[in-house]
Amino acid sequence: QLQLVESGGGLVQAGGSLTLSCAASGSVFSINTMGWYRQVPGKQRELVATITNGGTTNYADSVKGRFTISRDDAKNTLYLQMNSLKSEDTAVYYCEADYRYKWFESSTSSWGQGTQVTVSS
Repeated sequence: QLQLVESGGGLVQAGGSLTLSCAASGSVFSINTMGWYRQVPGKQRELVATITNGGTTNYADSVKGRFTISRDDAKNTLYLQMNSLKSEDTAVYYCEADYRYKWFESSTSSWGQGTQVTVSS
């Protein structure tokens, strides 16, 4: 199966920047759309950004113009560059990937364990 491990979270002041990484490992047929999601206690997990294996990106309105999602398929790594951070960006950030374990199987998803991002005002 596909394992995802996030890194790069931490404490940053408002207006600062952070870059999250998500390393994918495991022998699978293909990795398709990947994305970043975030969750704060008491609220539902929400989409931050996604990127297809063709490079098409999609962003939540709240992060457009501040966050950039990218992927390096040679390194099996997903990134999220976060600039101009705000206190409302504080959350646990999760990496997600849609993949096929075998060519004949349906797509399924895998999630990382999450990394905490805290923005102090």
